Amino acid sequence: MAKHRVLTEFGMGSSLRRQDYTQAARRGLQDALWHNSINMAELFGFEKEAMLIDVQIGVQQPDQVDPDSLTDIFPYGQVNITISHGGLDIPRPVGKPTVIANVAINVAFEMERA
Repeated sequence: MAKHRVLTEFGMGSSLRRQDYTQAARRGLQDALWHNSINMAELFGFEKEAMLIDVQIGVQQPDQVDPDSLTDIFPYGQVNITISHGGLDIPRPVGKPTVIANVAINVAFEMERA
C-alpha cells in the first residue's frame, strides 16, 4: 500500500514578547487543529491511530523549537514533525522580537487508490 494524503491544514502562531519559538509553534498547531473537527479516519474506515500526521513548522530559528514537547497536541495518530527556516521575527522598539511560526499539517493513510 502507498501513503496518500487526504487533508492539509494551515496555522500561524506567535510569541509576542518572550521569543519562545516552541510556544509560537504550539500556537500555530493549535490554530490549525482547533478550528476543525474532521473525522477523516472514520470517513475512510480506519482507526484514528492509523493517521499519518506530517507536521511542517517554519520559524526563523528552527534549532530553538523543541519538537518532542509538541507531540502531546495530537491525541492520536503517528506524528512526524519537521522544523525548517521560515516564519518571521518582527523587531520591537524595546525587548525581544515577536516570533511568528507558520505550520502545515498533512494527514495521510496507507491505502490503495480506488
